[in-house]
Amino acid sequence: MARKGKEVLNALDAAKTQMYHFTAIVIAGMGFFTDAYDLFSISLVTKLLGRIYYHVDGSKKPGTLPPNVAAAVNGVAFCGTLAGQLFFGWLGDKLGRKKVYGITLMVMVLCSLGSGLSFGHSANGVMATLCFFRFWLGFGIGGDYPLSATIMSEYANKKTRGAFIAAVFAMQGFGILAGGIVSLIVSSAFDHAFNSPTYEVDPVGSTVPQADYVWRIVLMFGAIPALLTYYWRMKMPETARYTALVARNTKQAASDMSKVLQVDLIAEEEAQSNSNPSSSSSNPNSSFGLFSREFARRHGLHLLGTTTTWFLLDIAYYSSNLFQKDIYTAIGWIPAAETMNAIHEVFTVSKAQTLIALCGTVPGYWFTVAFIDILGRFFIQLMGFIFMTIFMFALAIPYDHWRHRENRIGFLIMYSLTMFFANFGPNATTFVVPAEIFPARLRSTCHGISAAAGKAGAIVGAFGFLYAAQSSDSEKTDAGYPPGIGVRNSLLMLGGVNFLGIVFTLLVPESKGKSLEEISREDEEQSGGDAVVEMTASNSGRTVPV
Repeated sequence: MARKGKEVLNALDAAKTQMYHFTAIVIAGMGFFTDAYDLFSISLVTKLLGRIYYHVDGSKKPGTLPPNVAAAVNGVAFCGTLAGQLFFGWLGDKLGRKKVYGITLMVMVLCSLGSGLSFGHSANGVMATLCFFRFWLGFGIGGDYPLSATIMSEYANKKTRGAFIAAVFAMQGFGILAGGIVSLIVSSAFDHAFNSPTYEVDPVGSTVPQADYVWRIVLMFGAIPALLTYYWRMKMPETARYTALVARNTKQAASDMSKVLQVDLIAEEEAQSNSNPSSSSSNPNSSFGLFSREFARRHGLHLLGTTTTWFLLDIAYYSSNLFQKDIYTAIGWIPAAETMNAIHEVFTVSKAQTLIALCGTVPGYWFTVAFIDILGRFFIQLMGFIFMTIFMFALAIPYDHWRHRENRIGFLIMYSLTMFFANFGPNATTFVVPAEIFPARLRSTCHGISAAAGKAGAIVGAFGFLYAAQSSDSEKTDAGYPPGIGVRNSLLMLGGVNFLGIVFTLLVPESKGKSLEEISREDEEQSGGDAVVEMTASNSGRTVPV
């Protein structure tokens, strides 16, 4: 690597943890807070949507979303997310991380509001507009994955880089928790203000007209944290690694870094013109592209590892998260729908999911933050998949045992542990590793590809589990659904998926304690070009050559 770039990056790797690192975690993390809120809050209100828009007079059970509508409402945001991850991942490498970072946030704000304002003269019209806005909401969310991960990895020092990236992702746990809390507050307020009988007492009166506001408020609330973060994202400078390695402007990289990390870097001399990136390298392999043989040789197995593990993880993770309400209903933890009114059902579902988030989801994320730079990415991911496999089979094999009323607390504990080890495991590490192991000029793109593979898994989980978890007895299926394989067999399949995750984790390299350039082998690609760069520590007042 040209010395002028290497010294700036060495200074980044050696920089002490400072306030701006934590500021960057909050700025990037609020995007993930919003992402999780928007993606998972829909599962809190889908039963309500069914009651409002698909009520059938004379039916013994409340209305439910038809299979095709339920699949679309639950899965369309993931389709948008997949597209956004690929597009913004590529754009982040072409235009720079900063230039497209604010765009994703504004798309999320506008589409969160649009989701709550969905309109139409018929039930299908409302669902169609809801799906339209949720697709584009997902598109904005998709851009946040590669950009936030790449920005945080390129700002961090190598000693605590894993914890910083994981902390950004851990905000997702708070987003899931916030969705449950907001839904609890809104549903509780409406339930008290508009008291109504249960469905079995009065099928029509159990769903008051004001219930239509509940789901809209819950979905629109996601615009608030995204909007609050927009100003600070626009003030973030471009990452020094992108500026130095991709834009080939070491002087600007030094200037940007000195503004935010409390060190003064002065590029006194640049031996080559910044306007000619190709001149800074004598190695023809230093500019290999994504589809080149050289990339396949160096990083092909790495990309296969990050894509397959994220794909497999998200099949299990999103199936479990999106359809918790169905699992809880199947074991009798949530009362039968006909014994509640529409708004109280929202409250009950929200209470269950909030409890799981509080006990398993949120702690799992922060265990990863605490231990990722101690235990390493590979160990945590392998451990997580192993325990997810064990607990999923432990739920599935004696499934009839867990359905007895006296055993439901045990089921809840086992299920919480499954979610805990998903987050103290592959759900966090699959996000961290692709932001570290690929070259700077392809880092955002490769992270976007890996994340898109994950969302393909989420789509499989969202659509597949919806049908698979239906009872094999046609008389016990939800309205409009064909018989499935049942919850027990679905959980067995998810256990098998987790086991495959163990196998493909073996393709993922360990990146703990190494610089980004060492991991991606960029320090081998470039040589020649001298520059003298000085670092002045602002707290000591002395100038040190680096």
